[in-house]
Amino acid sequence: MDWGILWRATLCQAIVVGILGAATGLTLPHSFFETWGWLVGPVAWLIATYVTVRVVRLPLVPTFAGAIVAGLVSLVGVFTGLHWVGSAIAIVLFALWCGWQGRRPTLRLSAA
Repeated sequence: MDWGILWRATLCQAIVVGILGAATGLTLPHSFFETWGWLVGPVAWLIATYVTVRVVRLPLVPTFAGAIVAGLVSLVGVFTGLHWVGSAIAIVLFALWCGWQGRRPTLRLSAA
Protein backbone atom coordinates (compact mmCIF):
# COMPACT_ATOMS: atom_id res chain seq x y z
CA MET A 1 0.00 0.00 0.00
CA ASP A 2 1.38 3.39 -0.98
CA TRP A 3 0.02 5.58 1.82
CA GLY A 4 1.06 8.82 0.11
CA ILE A 5 -1.00 8.02 -2.95
CA LEU A 6 -3.89 6.85 -0.76
CA TRP A 7 -4.05 10.16 1.13
CA ARG A 8 -3.56 12.33 -1.95
CA ALA A 9 -6.27 10.41 -3.82
CA THR A 10 -8.61 10.68 -0.82
CA LEU A 11 -8.11 14.41 -0.51
CA CYS A 12 -8.35 15.16 -4.22
CA GLN A 13 -11.42 13.00 -4.83
CA ALA A 14 -13.20 14.35 -1.74
CA ILE A 15 -12.49 17.98 -2.66
CA VAL A 16 -13.62 17.63 -6.27
CA VAL A 17 -16.72 15.60 -5.37
CA GLY A 18 -17.55 18.19 -2.70
CA ILE A 19 -17.10 21.10 -5.08
CA LEU A 20 -19.20 19.47 -7.80
CA GLY A 21 -21.86 18.44 -5.28
CA ALA A 22 -22.06 21.94 -3.81
CA ALA A 23 -22.08 23.61 -7.22
CA THR A 24 -24.89 21.45 -8.57
CA GLY A 25 -26.82 21.40 -5.29
CA LEU A 26 -26.77 25.17 -4.95
CA THR A 27 -27.59 25.96 -8.57
CA LEU A 28 -30.13 23.31 -9.53
CA PRO A 29 -33.57 22.61 -8.03
CA HIS A 30 -34.23 19.37 -6.16
CA SER A 31 -36.62 18.29 -8.90
CA PHE A 32 -33.70 18.24 -11.34
CA PHE A 33 -31.98 15.54 -9.27
CA GLU A 34 -35.17 13.49 -9.02
CA THR A 35 -35.16 13.29 -12.81
CA TRP A 36 -31.45 13.47 -13.71
CA GLY A 37 -29.62 12.42 -10.53
CA TRP A 38 -28.95 8.98 -11.98
CA LEU A 39 -26.81 10.68 -14.64
CA VAL A 40 -25.39 13.72 -12.84
CA GLY A 41 -23.95 11.74 -9.92
CA PRO A 42 -21.95 9.24 -11.99
CA VAL A 43 -20.74 11.96 -14.36
CA ALA A 44 -19.56 14.07 -11.42
CA TRP A 45 -17.83 11.00 -9.94
CA LEU A 46 -16.02 10.33 -13.23
CA ILE A 47 -15.02 14.00 -13.58
CA ALA A 48 -13.60 13.89 -10.05
CA THR A 49 -11.78 10.68 -10.91
CA TYR A 50 -10.22 12.26 -14.00
CA VAL A 51 -9.02 15.23 -11.93
CA THR A 52 -7.57 12.82 -9.37
CA VAL A 53 -5.82 10.83 -12.11
CA ARG A 54 -4.20 14.00 -13.40
CA VAL A 55 -3.30 15.54 -10.02
CA VAL A 56 -2.01 12.37 -8.36
CA ARG A 57 -0.54 11.05 -11.63
CA LEU A 58 -2.27 7.69 -11.64
CA PRO A 59 -2.74 5.30 -14.55
CA LEU A 60 -5.97 6.14 -16.37
CA VAL A 61 -7.62 2.78 -17.11
CA PRO A 62 -6.98 0.93 -13.82
CA THR A 63 -7.92 4.02 -11.82
CA PHE A 64 -11.21 4.42 -13.68
CA ALA A 65 -11.91 0.71 -13.19
CA GLY A 66 -11.50 1.13 -9.44
CA ALA A 67 -13.64 4.27 -9.47
CA ILE A 68 -16.45 2.47 -11.27
CA VAL A 69 -16.43 -0.39 -8.75
CA ALA A 70 -16.34 2.05 -5.82
CA GLY A 71 -19.16 4.03 -7.42
CA LEU A 72 -21.28 0.90 -7.76
CA VAL A 73 -20.77 0.12 -4.07
CA SER A 74 -21.94 3.65 -3.22
CA LEU A 75 -25.33 2.81 -4.73
CA VAL A 76 -26.18 1.11 -1.43
CA GLY A 77 -26.12 4.58 0.14
CA VAL A 78 -28.22 6.03 -2.65
CA PHE A 79 -30.88 3.33 -2.41
CA THR A 80 -31.11 3.63 1.37
CA GLY A 81 -31.44 7.41 1.27
CA LEU A 82 -27.95 8.01 2.67
CA HIS A 83 -26.38 9.46 -0.46
CA TRP A 84 -23.45 11.25 1.20
CA VAL A 85 -22.62 8.19 3.33
CA GLY A 86 -22.44 6.18 0.11
CA SER A 87 -20.20 8.85 -1.39
CA ALA A 88 -17.87 8.76 1.62
CA ILE A 89 -17.64 4.97 1.40
CA ALA A 90 -16.92 5.23 -2.33
CA ILE A 91 -14.14 7.76 -1.70
CA VAL A 92 -12.54 5.47 0.89
CA LEU A 93 -12.75 2.43 -1.41
CA PHE A 94 -11.42 4.45 -4.34
CA ALA A 95 -8.49 5.76 -2.28
CA LEU A 96 -7.66 2.24 -1.08
CA TRP A 97 -7.65 1.11 -4.71
CA CYS A 98 -5.36 3.98 -5.70
CA GLY A 99 -2.98 3.28 -2.82
CA TRP A 100 -2.88 -0.38 -3.72
CA GLN A 101 -2.22 0.52 -7.37
CA GLY A 102 0.77 2.60 -6.29
CA ARG A 103 2.55 -0.48 -4.92
CA ARG A 104 1.88 -2.76 -7.85
CA PRO A 105 4.81 -3.38 -10.15
CA THR A 106 4.25 -1.74 -13.50
CA LEU A 107 4.58 -3.60 -16.73
CA ARG A 108 7.33 -2.03 -18.74
CA LEU A 109 7.25 -2.57 -22.46
CA SER A 110 10.43 -1.95 -24.32
CA ALA A 111 11.22 -2.02 -27.96
CA ALA A 112 13.53 -4.94 -28.59
